Amino acid sequence: MNHARNDRGQRQPCLLHVGAARRRVLTPLNDDATSWMNTRGRGGETEEDDEGDSAHCYNASTNIEEKSYAKCNHLMRMKTFLPGCVFLWAVLQRGSLQVVGLPDSVSNCCEGDILILLDSSGSIANYEFARMLDFTAKLLRPFSLGRGHVRIGLLQVGTKPNLEFGLDEHTNQYNLQKALLSITHLQGNTNTEMALRVAQRLLTNTDVPKVLLWLTDGVELGEVDEPMAQLKAQGVSVLIVSSVHGNFHVLQRAVSPPLESHLYSVDIENIDVITEKLREAIIRIIRAERLRAVDVTSHSAVLQWRPVLSALSGYYELWYKAVGKTHAEERRVIPGESSSMELTKLQPETTYSAFLRPESNKRLFNTLTVTFTTLAGVLSPAVVSVHDSGSGKTQVSWGPLQPALVRGYRVEYGAIPSGTVHTVIVQSHQNFTVLTELEPGIEYLVTVSALYKNGKERAMSVKACSQEAPAPAALPALDDLQLTTAKHDEVQVEWKARQQGLRGFWLSWEKGNTYDSTSTFLPSSSHSTLLTHVAPTSRVCVSPIYSSGRGDGLCCTTEK
Repeated sequence: MNHARNDRGQRQPCLLHVGAARRRVLTPLNDDATSWMNTRGRGGETEEDDEGDSAHCYNASTNIEEKSYAKCNHLMRMKTFLPGCVFLWAVLQRGSLQVVGLPDSVSNCCEGDILILLDSSGSIANYEFARMLDFTAKLLRPFSLGRGHVRIGLLQVGTKPNLEFGLDEHTNQYNLQKALLSITHLQGNTNTEMALRVAQRLLTNTDVPKVLLWLTDGVELGEVDEPMAQLKAQGVSVLIVSSVHGNFHVLQRAVSPPLESHLYSVDIENIDVITEKLREAIIRIIRAERLRAVDVTSHSAVLQWRPVLSALSGYYELWYKAVGKTHAEERRVIPGESSSMELTKLQPETTYSAFLRPESNKRLFNTLTVTFTTLAGVLSPAVVSVHDSGSGKTQVSWGPLQPALVRGYRVEYGAIPSGTVHTVIVQSHQNFTVLTELEPGIEYLVTVSALYKNGKERAMSVKACSQEAPAPAALPALDDLQLTTAKHDEVQVEWKARQQGLRGFWLSWEKGNTYDSTSTFLPSSSHSTLLTHVAPTSRVCVSPIYSSGRGDGLCCTTEK
């Protein structure tokens, strides 16, 4: 059994790691059994280019049977490949691996959903499965996680689909990396079709870019054409990494174009070589390259974007101008750590185009653009007027009309202080309405609200008084009244009156020496009567009676 010596001259056992194109000279590591993991298996080694097979010896302070070391030592001498030793290395690596070396900062460039579809069937060797998990962890490590950034889920393909974790489960890289390293190989059959049905449900109801990344050996894929077509119809971009033994024709139909950046066929030993290229392909799909205009007013607007630079990596160049106008464009240079900028001194009701270009000496970025229209200088409603329209109703009007900005108006009115509130909805091209069912002589509060297309509202209120109830028309009075003394206690009474609507006459006088008041009703056909036992100097009154009330009468006094 071969040994390496540490810096104290002590002998240490070695574990074989097989490469494909380089010979690695055995160099002992320190006593920390995990240090080789922190450096991804390359700590303390030197390399020599060679076309033959190679072997590498690591510090192995973990318990490994003497037999395994002897076998590895034999292979080092024979320079032959032994799958069992490689499998042993994979098991030890996964069993001892820790989440280390996370980047100091993660990329804030993207927003989208990534679902990993991981082949976990029996046709995948344990070593291949471990390599695919390690590859996945490295691939996803730079992304910032969570809603508004990148959401990542993992679905295993076996006899039955197994959702290891959903899209909302991990919001930081530490937990994601830890979860990836704890995944167990399912084995069993390759039921990809059922897993794709689950993927369809997971990648719906979101308006962000969606990616399905399928890692498979490409063996016994099943009927995947239809579910893959449905996923792509939902806007999901399908990317595939397959072993060199996969069914290329089926994979070619399943993947989203372009094939050269979305379909990879690699040997599991060399899968790391595609990490950067595949990550760039994913970033191109989910990169949040959006420039938005928010809080737009008549004279200002705020531009927002997702930062792709830092204070030390570059700056942004911004320019904007009014569309169709001869005004010179405005230009500004913005620090690299910025993510928004307020534009001021804009013209009302004017359409502007703005452009933002990240400038960096590290890479080229696309120029972002947005077009927006400022609001009118005077926002509706700026004035509200109330006009009497008759009994029980009032007309209310407002201005100015702004159908390009307003989707409608809401008019609310109710009696002050606590009357029932009535609501009328008016279309955007109309600036008046009639309020009905008003009580006479009541003060009302009327509020007109403009409902803007951007979701905002602007309201103005006025007070309005409804008309008083009209007074009833005056009834005709008695036209004439005459008294003639017939005897010392008898009086002849005669009168004249209008006949329209006349129902009769009401006659009253004072009787005898007692001066008791006496009255009687006479029909409308009567125009005279003889009163007896009339008191001296009695007051005699006659009033016309109409169907709607009593008219004004006349009174005379008898002579002694």
